[in-house]
Amino acid sequence: MARTKRPVTPTAQIDPFPVDDPGTARQVVGGVDTHKDTHTAAVIDTAGRLLGHETFPATGAGYARLLDWLLSFGQLLLVGIEGTGVYGSGLASHLRGQGVGMVEVDRPDRKARRWQGKSDPVDAEAAARAALAARATGTPKDRDGAVEALRVLRVARRSAVDQRADVQRQIKALIVTAPEPLREQLRGLRDKQLLATCTRLRPDNARLHEPLEATKHALRTLAQRHAQLTTEITALDAHLATLVEQINPALLELTGVGVDVAGQLLVTAGGNPERVRSEPAFAMLCGVAPLPASSGKTRNRHRLNRGGDRQANCALYRVTLSRLRWDPRTRAYAERRTTEGLSKKEIIRCLKRLIAREIYYVLQPGTITESPTQAA
Repeated sequence: MARTKRPVTPTAQIDPFPVDDPGTARQVVGGVDTHKDTHTAAVIDTAGRLLGHETFPATGAGYARLLDWLLSFGQLLLVGIEGTGVYGSGLASHLRGQGVGMVEVDRPDRKARRWQGKSDPVDAEAAARAALAARATGTPKDRDGAVEALRVLRVARRSAVDQRADVQRQIKALIVTAPEPLREQLRGLRDKQLLATCTRLRPDNARLHEPLEATKHALRTLAQRHAQLTTEITALDAHLATLVEQINPALLELTGVGVDVAGQLLVTAGGNPERVRSEPAFAMLCGVAPLPASSGKTRNRHRLNRGGDRQANCALYRVTLSRLRWDPRTRAYAERRTTEGLSKKEIIRCLKRLIAREIYYVLQPGTITESPTQAA
């Protein structure tokens, strides 16, 4: 007996990523792995399912296309971006202008990279997952204001200072190997006299094949370069002083805080210092928050924090040394802590933490200019 075939009802297409409520847009989170010429973006939904990844050029038009691509998947809640201070700064500025929420994502740790491998889509997906899981919560710095201008000028000044120091070392190295008459003339001079004397040297250009005349020419060239770099540094210092005074004049009123220290602390906090939500967070950012190191029977032990912004840590160290020498309050604090058995290094660590607390409240816009608990 022949069987009659039962008519087959076509099955409906199943959405692999369904929306719980068809009336609501899917909520998604983006992640971006940034590079010099291209940015790779990935998007996941709130359940952690990968919806796609794509690569875009690192240009203004590319930023707009990247954002449109992310928005095409649904309601964009957040974007995690790697390298917001370097390759991702332009993208972060574009997204900020469009009112998109962002978090700064660190590169994956070594263990995760060994297990998952390394590629731009993988890193972009990892950035999205870090943002979704709230493992990354840092707000990117605002690089569109006066603090960014301050940072750029500080880069130029630091380069000039380093080059000037190199020039001075090269002059002294040439004197060591100079012919005897020239070495005898220059070897006992102090730095200022040495530079002035080298500037006044008159080599015979027709005899540059002789080591004596060639050394004179090299020393004079280096001394003139040293003077030019000093002029550059002086001009940059004037511009930096004006900028710091415009951005936060209260910072310069603190004991031991000069233009260079104030400039570094402003750059560390960024153009939006409110992104640092508390003074312990600022201390951690500057690497002056002690880290707990207790284990087993050892309790209440802390160790030195070697993380954070080391330039900001150096700035706080300079403030501490200045106050230990000139500030009566700080000297009294150091004497009291010494009688309690603390070493000088431990006292300096405590002072850096207290000074970070004081500076945090001065950096915050619209807050009091002194911390409720004054630093010693």
